[in-house]
Amino acid sequence: MNVFWFLPTHGDSRYLGTTRGARPVNYDYLKQLAVAADTQGYDGVLIPTGRSCEDPWVVASSLIGATKNLKFLVAIRPGLSSPGLAIRTAATFDRLSNGRLLVNVVTGGDQAELEGDGLFADHESRYEISSEFLRVWRAALAGEGGDAGFHFEGKHIKVKGAKTLYPAVQKPYPPLYFGGSSAAAHDLAAEQVDVYLTWGEPPAAVAEKIADIRARAAKHGRTLRFGIRLHVIVRETSEAAWKAADELISHLDDDVIARAQAAFAKMDSEGQRRMAALHGGRRDKLEVSPNLWAGVGLVRGGAGTALVGDPETVAARMKEYADLGIDTFILSGYPHLEESYRFAELVFPLLGKGGQQGKQDALTGPFGEVVANSLYPKVSQS
Repeated sequence: MNVFWFLPTHGDSRYLGTTRGARPVNYDYLKQLAVAADTQGYDGVLIPTGRSCEDPWVVASSLIGATKNLKFLVAIRPGLSSPGLAIRTAATFDRLSNGRLLVNVVTGGDQAELEGDGLFADHESRYEISSEFLRVWRAALAGEGGDAGFHFEGKHIKVKGAKTLYPAVQKPYPPLYFGGSSAAAHDLAAEQVDVYLTWGEPPAAVAEKIADIRARAAKHGRTLRFGIRLHVIVRETSEAAWKAADELISHLDDDVIARAQAAFAKMDSEGQRRMAALHGGRRDKLEVSPNLWAGVGLVRGGAGTALVGDPETVAARMKEYADLGIDTFILSGYPHLEESYRFAELVFPLLGKGGQQGKQDALTGPFGEVVANSLYPKVSQS
């Protein structure tokens, strides 16, 4: 099981939808988060993309030297950059990080944002662009075409002699991650990507997605891996976890919810539609599946559900998804720094991830705070 954390480059907070307890985005905070994730044993971090976020490639590049093993899941945006530029960016990052790049393919579902960035293409056209883009990106990084480079002429993209003189460390190219819930998205995943990501829908809905994509991939003679994007609210007791979930939205104004839902409704993203349908903008129907809480999605676009409960319950729910075929969990929680430590401390040992507690024997000094100036703290049996 791979467990990733999240870098909130759009801001962080103790409460959703308000400036109360809010934290600005700055390098020092992002560095704290990345180092925390690296030292606690998270496998990687997802860095979001969009006009509400700091640029993911600049952020990820700035953190290479601050981390040792952490992988970075960074977005490429077909239609917003050319394949050649994206190829060189990816190869350079992979080389400078010594193979720590993972690539998140984002086709986009917010028409207004895309037009603001200069891309005027409907939903169908965007997936056509993404498909052609990835054909070029994969072929050129894999060295297809030899010295002459890779030639391609499609409906939207045309290249002649696409290649990179500085190849990526990972072969044939850094792994491609991708999420989307429409039929076009499933086709693209089945044909070209390595890991399909779903937002945190109830297990039955996730099982349907996995089965559909596996069937489509089989037609191309391919197999994929699967991941899921979730928030987490874990506490030592279930009662405390549900109280924390309520507190997260305790300062959230109903008008803010209505405005956010209206904005999401204008998007042409099938995934966003499915997220919104889980709760319908209502506060009284937020547990959409056992321990799966949709409160985050009242005002946050994209992933809007959280696993809520004590460590054993959260681990059990994760294993339910794992039994469906999910091997990568991309998690986050509010505030992200504290929740990253809490999750690693409470849940990692139950997942066989080890975390800091598992590294106790390797430390050269006491684990925890020394008691009465001379006594090592008692070793926990839990």
